[in-house]
Amino acid sequence: MSYGRLMLDLAGTELSQQESVLLQNPQVGGVILFARNIESPEQVADLLAQVRAANPDLLLAVDQEGGRVQRLQQGFTRLPAMQLLGDQLLRDPVAGLALAEDVGWLLASEVLACGFDISFAPVLDVDRETSSIIGDRAFSDQPELVVDLARAFIAGMHEAGMAVTGKHFPGHGGVVADSHLEAPVDNRSWQELQEHDLKPFAALAAELDGVMPAHITFPCVDPDSVGFSAFWLQQVLRQQLGFDGVIFSDDLSMKGADIAGGYCEKAELALDAGCDMILVCNCPEGAVEVVDFMQSNNISGSDRIAAMRARKSVSWEILAVDNRRLETIAKLQLLMGTGQGNGKI
Repeated sequence: MSYGRLMLDLAGTELSQQESVLLQNPQVGGVILFARNIESPEQVADLLAQVRAANPDLLLAVDQEGGRVQRLQQGFTRLPAMQLLGDQLLRDPVAGLALAEDVGWLLASEVLACGFDISFAPVLDVDRETSSIIGDRAFSDQPELVVDLARAFIAGMHEAGMAVTGKHFPGHGGVVADSHLEAPVDNRSWQELQEHDLKPFAALAAELDGVMPAHITFPCVDPDSVGFSAFWLQQVLRQQLGFDGVIFSDDLSMKGADIAGGYCEKAELALDAGCDMILVCNCPEGAVEVVDFMQSNNISGSDRIAAMRARKSVSWEILAVDNRRLETIAKLQLLMGTGQGNGKI
């Protein structure tokens, strides 16, 4: 099946009539929800049902990583920052890898139970304290540990029935700047990147279903920002690393993307560079502008995107009493401190 190549967001906790009409445009292929759209598991499931009623073929996404990035909160398990899993691995490698797999399974299971297809996870950046936007979202500042933990985490997500998206290619851990607020520049060499940040993407390329590039420029390697660079997306990611899954742009409304111009220019450059699906969030006017641009230019759909749809359905009722879920929550309570987990649906 061919999917429209734009993913956009919604304004509130219910689908408006205007949004319902927009979602039926063939250029729209997905919807991402943010914290403002989410009140409870029941409410978000109802909202996603409204979206499915408007267009049953959309890819439904959320950013649910744990730690600072957890859009689904009330009624969901409180998940740790991934750095805590990395620290646990250092204390006990066997238990650490097992917990990473269980947390990947738990995260994916709860997201799927609401009716989503994917969470944009895991983070494959190699970092601990350098990046203002990554930091404890990363498993570790050691590439080999990121590979081991991410592989276990991915196995858990896949077991739950969810496709995975590694981000932020080729690595956001080497710059302090937040690409939501400015356009980061990383002056490291190709060799430095190969020996550090690129390692998780190279090692896990065959296990990833999706990849999201960073809004970062590496001028010593290529003059274009990664998400708008055919060198990075085609020569490196596709050809050298052998990745054959879906390439999602990071949000084109981020300041890091503004170096490419206005919304239409950004959309065109990202698509031409090799993105299968582009995200335009938190700017309804920009999203409509991009839809009109794509429609007037007859942008063809992508067959790859179908592979990101949920592979299993999960009910809250069964998940609520699942022993693996309850045992994983108990382990997380110990890891994060008493009372940090939430065993209720």
